[in-house]
Amino acid sequence: MLCVPTISRRFESRQLQSFLQTAEDGIHLVVAAFLILLAALLTIGVVGDVVSAIRGPYVEKAIVLSALDNGLVLFIVAELLHTVRLTIRNQTLDAEPFLVVGLIAGIRKVLIVTAEAGKTFNWSAQGIELLILAGLILVMAVAVYTWRRSTRPQDFDSLRAASRS
Repeated sequence: MLCVPTISRRFESRQLQSFLQTAEDGIHLVVAAFLILLAALLTIGVVGDVVSAIRGPYVEKAIVLSALDNGLVLFIVAELLHTVRLTIRNQTLDAEPFLVVGLIAGIRKVLIVTAEAGKTFNWSAQGIELLILAGLILVMAVAVYTWRRSTRPQDFDSLRAASRS
């Protein structure tokens, strides 16, 4: 025999779904607030590091490394905040923003490793790390390209039409 849900069960299910959606949005807002706080602290830290480096003994490499490292971490936090905003707005979780964050993190690490190595580069440790990072960056770039191509083919169709004319 077929069980048909009653109107009260449907109403309870809608109430439960509404409650869970509200709780999920609340969690996303808390994460967004933490990311905003982290971004503010990172910005203050970057400015403080640059100001103290300019006042104190001027070491170019230390200033550049600190500003580059913290600036790119700030960029990663901004991208994560953008991802949370899209998740709240679209009510879905997409992989592309996380791939972009991974790309930024990989590029950040490559820049930091090469800047720290300077003239003392050796293939044993730093070279292997750079090769692995380059491979990961390449894989993530291909994944972003494939993701965009599969989810937004109209973007690529307009590019193809423009190249023909």
